[in-house]
Amino acid sequence: MKDLEYPFDGNYIMKKKRSLKKALLADGSDRIHKKIAVLGGSTTHDIIAVLELFLLNFGIEPEFYESEYGQYWQDAMFPTDELLSFSPDIIFIHTSNRNILDYPEIGDTAPEVNAKLEKVFSNFQTMWKKLSETFNCPIIQNNFEMPFFRLMGNRDGVDIHGRLRFIHRLNERFADHASNCETAGESFFINDINYLSACYGLDEWSDPQAWHMYKYALCIPAIPCLSYNVANIIKSIYGKNKKGLVLDLDNTLWGGVVGDDGVDGIEIGQETSLGQVYSEFQNYVKMQKDIGVILAVDSKNEHENAIAGLNHPDGALRPDDFVSIKANWEPKSENFKSIAKDLSLLPESLVFVDDNPAEREIVTAQLPGVSAPALDAPEHYIRYIDHGGYFEVTSLSEDDKKRNEMYMANRKRTELLESFADYGEYLTSLEMEAQIGPFDKMYFPRIAQLTNKSNQFNLTTRRYSQDDIEKAAEDEGNITLCGRLKDKFGDNGIVSLAIGNIRGEVRDELHIVLWLMSCRVLKRDMEFAMMDELVAAALENGISSIFGYYYPTAKNKMVKDFYLLQGFEKISEDADGNLTFRLDISGGYIRKNKYIKIIR
Repeated sequence: MKDLEYPFDGNYIMKKKRSLKKALLADGSDRIHKKIAVLGGSTTHDIIAVLELFLLNFGIEPEFYESEYGQYWQDAMFPTDELLSFSPDIIFIHTSNRNILDYPEIGDTAPEVNAKLEKVFSNFQTMWKKLSETFNCPIIQNNFEMPFFRLMGNRDGVDIHGRLRFIHRLNERFADHASNCETAGESFFINDINYLSACYGLDEWSDPQAWHMYKYALCIPAIPCLSYNVANIIKSIYGKNKKGLVLDLDNTLWGGVVGDDGVDGIEIGQETSLGQVYSEFQNYVKMQKDIGVILAVDSKNEHENAIAGLNHPDGALRPDDFVSIKANWEPKSENFKSIAKDLSLLPESLVFVDDNPAEREIVTAQLPGVSAPALDAPEHYIRYIDHGGYFEVTSLSEDDKKRNEMYMANRKRTELLESFADYGEYLTSLEMEAQIGPFDKMYFPRIAQLTNKSNQFNLTTRRYSQDDIEKAAEDEGNITLCGRLKDKFGDNGIVSLAIGNIRGEVRDELHIVLWLMSCRVLKRDMEFAMMDELVAAALENGISSIFGYYYPTAKNKMVKDFYLLQGFEKISEDADGNLTFRLDISGGYIRKNKYIKIIR
């Protein structure tokens, strides 16, 4: 919904939130359901109402528990029966500098100030520990916005007694805690209201009237800004991030039209102020690669002109930074579809970046779900894409950092395929090797990420947090498998997952509750290799029958017959199209993988 995409009108959203919700619920979108507990140190009602809108727009149907006003600490330390039975999937703690009750005073000694700092931090740390032990789910915690006054002026950020410096130190402690949690594999995230309030404007954000009249710790029009930021964290946790940027060239990556102005005539580099703006934007786009954002080009241009522009000596981006370059005179919507198909991605997982509003309108009209930020002046390009939150990072794996390399390697595989008449010979030529084994703690972040990102090759569409994955791995009633695939072009990383639950009176049944695979390794025999290893593990556990399930969505129709291809028989189908399959392995099993060498 365009009204909920950045840059949005906060006042409009606050006024129209009911009608916006009604429209979202009526659009027929397939959404995942998540329970979110909001523990507030101030009023949170409208924050929740607007957060719901953004989450619905991201494909998440939220159910909320809301603490009573100011009862965040009590609910955390002494959870009510209602909260316990709610059993949240995520906890959001909405506190602010209004909840700091013991600031330094001018007469305090340095040890006394340090003791106050430690007391505030330890109170929060104790609360986080209690919540983690009780609910074992991701926690999102606000840091602190700056105070709206500085008692000592500029010295307030330097003097140990200054509130400004006190909050700086607290925020640093919060950041250290989040970093330590990530190292320990715990799901704890900071909602950076310090940054948000600075972007919005601290004087407006810290509206004393909103606090004293309504007990809101921010001005009412800023609520959508806050809620959007929280929604970005939540949609990232559950794999709803976008995966790549599809970029126009002329007047988007450089000033001017390369076909008309020539390579020497386009604006890029340090010679002019406009050229510097485009250089800064190209550098920003190139940095996106470092966090795993896929880059592609969709331009109305002669191909040779596009390549020449990308090879401009003052440009930061080069042709080999892009996994796909479509520079021709076809409609951009068709090129966009072709790029998505080449990458085995859904079009809505990519963001279209084009300076031309007419082209943006055509692409988004032809390809529902595609985001296209409303760019205006080039000096705003970075802000619009960055604040859009399309690529919010809640975890950053080695596979993420290498994603562009992986897709580049996939392009080479496609080129190789075209040179073979026999598909089996092509698979043999790839020299594939797979490591397949139980979930390993080292890969928990990537495994959780894959469960939330994979939509097309996902038979049950179940979503797992990192904590869920850890519990599944530790459960002796489960058989877990993750598969990593390498070939002569490179390492694809972790690409396939399975979780089977052992059931039955004599524990001789294995029920596959999760089976998914990255689409970039489709038709490479990895699905057969994974099934071979799953059956082997099942036989070792005395299993005689394996049950598989397919739950249809708008995006996973491609795997409807997956179990039939694996030799299962269909045993039931309900009115919603949910299918159940069974494979009898009591009489043995013939391995189906022919082309992948299994490395143990």
